[in-house]
This record gives sequence, C-alpha cells and structure tokens, in this order.
Amino acid sequence: MFCLLAAAGLVTAAGGAKLYAQYAVVAPAESMARTLPELDTTAVTGADTLVLSLEDCLKIALSENISVKIADQEITRNEYAKKGSYAALFPQVSLSGSYQRTIKKQVMYMDGMSGGSMFGSIFEPIFAVLGQMAAASGVPFDPQAIIDAMSGGQDAGSASDGIEVGRLNTYSAGLTASMPLINFQLWESLKLSGAQVELAVEQARESRLAMVSNVKQAYYGVLLAKEAFDVYKTVYENAVENFEQTERRHNAQKASDLEMARAQANVASAIPNVYTAENNVILALWQLKALIGIDLDSNIDVAGRLTDYTDTMLGDVARSEDDLSLDGNTQMRQLALQADMLAASVRTQKYANLPSLAVAFSYSYMAMTNDFKFSEYKWTPYSYVGLQLNIPIFTGLKNYNAVRQARVQQSELDLQKVNAERQLRIGIRQSLQTMETNMKSYASAQTAVDLAQKAYDISSKSYQVGRSTLTDLNDAQLVLTQARLGVSQAIYNYLGAKTSLEQLLGYDFLDDEGNVDLEGSYGK
Repeated sequence: MFCLLAAAGLVTAAGGAKLYAQYAVVAPAESMARTLPELDTTAVTGADTLVLSLEDCLKIALSENISVKIADQEITRNEYAKKGSYAALFPQVSLSGSYQRTIKKQVMYMDGMSGGSMFGSIFEPIFAVLGQMAAASGVPFDPQAIIDAMSGGQDAGSASDGIEVGRLNTYSAGLTASMPLINFQLWESLKLSGAQVELAVEQARESRLAMVSNVKQAYYGVLLAKEAFDVYKTVYENAVENFEQTERRHNAQKASDLEMARAQANVASAIPNVYTAENNVILALWQLKALIGIDLDSNIDVAGRLTDYTDTMLGDVARSEDDLSLDGNTQMRQLALQADMLAASVRTQKYANLPSLAVAFSYSYMAMTNDFKFSEYKWTPYSYVGLQLNIPIFTGLKNYNAVRQARVQQSELDLQKVNAERQLRIGIRQSLQTMETNMKSYASAQTAVDLAQKAYDISSKSYQVGRSTLTDLNDAQLVLTQARLGVSQAIYNYLGAKTSLEQLLGYDFLDDEGNVDLEGSYGK
C-alpha cells in the first residue's frame, strides 16, 4: 500500500537551496516497491531563507549587477576623458635640457677676398679708423696683435680655407610655455567631449533598463516554476489519495485488478513531473541569483504569486499604441545624441579652415666650452615671448573631404533612425497584441479551471460511490491540470510582454533619489 510519509520540512539541498516539501511514497513488496525521495525546491518556510520581493531584487541588482557596474565605470572613464580634453585650454609648460658634443666643427667661408689674413680683411676698415684715432692721441696701436688674439695666436688662413666656428661642448636648459588664445576647432571639439559623456550616461541607462527587464523576467519565471510545481504536487497528492481509495475498494472486492494497476500507474507517472517541476524551480532561482549578483549558494525565495498581477491586466491593454511615445526609448535617444555629435563633428572640420592664435614663451640658458670645467662655464640667458598666428591656406582638400565624410555619416544616421523607429513600433504592436491575447487566454483558462475543478470534484465523489470509473477521474484530473497550467502560463506570457514593452518605452524604475520606484511602470 502506498502511503504519504512526509508532507513538510526543510533541509539544506546540495546546491544550497531549501526543501519546499518532502514527499515519500512507499509501496509494499507485493505491489510496487517505489520511493519518492526528498524534493529540493525553494519556498520560504525556513527562518534562514531570504524572501525577496520584485523591488528587493531590483535594488540588489542595481548595486551588484556586473553590467551596471561596467556601465557606471564607463561613465567615469568618459568624464575623465572630458576633463583631459579641457587641459588644451590651459598653458602647456615644459622643461627641457640638452647636451651636444661637436665631432667636427662647422666651417664658414667668405667670398670676395684676395688673400691674406681673413681677419685682417674683415676688420681692415675698422683697424684703419682705430689707427687714425691712436695716432692722433699718441697711443700705440698694433692691429696684428689684435688679429693674433682673435685667431688664437694662429693664422686664420685664407678665404679658401674657411673659418671653424663653435665649440666642442654645448649645454642648454630652459622652460617653454604656450597657450591657445583663439582656436575655434579646439573649442568645438570640447563640446564633442561633453557629448561623449552624455552618450555614456545614456548607454548606462540602457544597461539598467536591460537589467531591470531581465530581472523581472527571471522573477516571473520563478513564480511560474513554483506554480507548476504546486500543480504537479497536487496531481501527485490526488493520485495517492485515489490509489488509497482504489486499494480499499479492491480489498473489499469492489474494484478490479485493472483499476488497481491503473491507480498504481497514476502515482508512478506523477513522480517524474514533480521532479521536473522541482528542478525548474531550482534552475529559475539560480538564474535570478546570477542576474541580481548574489551567491548561487545563498538560500532565497521570491514573494507573491502570479495571480497577484492580474488586477491591472485589463487597464494595461486598454491603452492604444497612439498613447505611447518613444521619447524615453534608449535606442532613439542614443541615435539623437549621435546626431548631435555628428553635427559637432561637421562644425569641427569646418573650423579647421579658420585661423588660430596662440601665445608662446621661452626662457633658456646656454653654455659653450671646449673643456669640462663646469665651475668656469659662462651661462648665457635667452628668452622671448610672442604670438603665433596660423592661417590654413591649402591642405590638399583634407578638411573639405572630412566635412563631406561627416555629412554622409549624418545621412546614414537619419536612415538608421527611420528604420529603428519602424522596428520599435512593430515591437510595441507585438507586445500590445501579446498582452491582449494572453489576457483573453487568462480569462478563458480561469473559466476552464472553475469548470474543470467542478468536474473533478463530481468525478471524485462519483468514483467514491462506484458510479464512475478511474478512467473518468483521470480524464477530469488531466483537464484540471491543463487548465491550471494554462492560467499560470497566460499570466506569465502577459507579464513577459509587458516587461518587454516597458523596456521599449524606456520606463525608468528609479526616482530622483535613485531608489527603485515600480509606480513608474507601464499602466501605472
């Protein structure tokens, strides 16, 4: 005889989940020796199981979801890039130093000289004036001594030999600074950097909307799995109860061996469905845990039932497509931002043809020697400040072609916007149609459940008094099971279509303070 050994209790499952119920079916040796072990699911009857509402799941996901964290870091990265681009407006200051060792000195040649000392030829007019002044004042004057001192005591050679200039060691160190005063292309590029940050913010919003949609789908998936488990558990319990009735009738010789075998088969066939439903609950919870970013071994369960969402179904589908706007759609908003960026890019390319003005400053020291006696070096300062004006005249049509390229990109983006809006409108219609269809399916399935439950109750009582067969009872049970599953499936499909619609419309689920606010969803 089959008997129900256990109907409740909690133990820790191998995967960290909690047991929703424990059912063991035992068959005597003379019938079917069959056992249904403990069933691992995650309903909340244990004190150490965390029960999460949909709002709780979204709050956790907004802080722990990997995609959201990556999107937030992308915003930070673009903000740093924007700040870095503004550095071009400030003075660019740098220090520099150099050392140069001359291997072979440069030689300077002077044409138009007939010979003799080059220094003598060069300074001959000066020496003539100085000689006249010395004679008038009675001061001795020796031009050759001056020439020897200038040439290092050696003959500097003829004009054809040339003059070596410079020294072996050259040191220089200095500070330079520059800053743009007028640069239209630079100013416009800074606006482009700001638009990049706005695009990153919108992309982060897209990640959040996708995350919210995925979490809600996973949450509803857990509810559906639990509803299916309850249905198959009820089927199993009914099969056990019917078997016990059949066994009593069989012992009283009021039921045939065929009915007894059918009752045993009903119990045995109900067991795999319970196992499958149990496994679906565990898998659905794992998916939810992964999305919200918590440990897969943590013990959680979701609150509520699918039927809790049926109150607003009629009001949701009452809205028409004309009442819905794509202003909040993240894809359309990103395309609009990209259009602004392309417009700024066109202006930037045009401004490349305009003059630019910058101020420059330099201050440096230089020393030239033939030895390494640093303490005796004579450092000579050199500095300047000035304006640098740049007027583009011809760049090989580079700027002209860059402008044309940006305008082609604008045309492509306009076509993308038209196509994107068309596809989004199709998506909205599909979601609304799916919602309306499943609302009708829910109403029909709910009626079917009421009628099937009534038919099963009548068949069960009739079977107890022997006025109907076990086959009639099984048929009634099958119709009831299908009707109950149909109700849950209709609600789940409706909620899935509604979630997709909310993502298409770009409904935000955060208030001004960043808290989850489900009142902003579709139909609210």
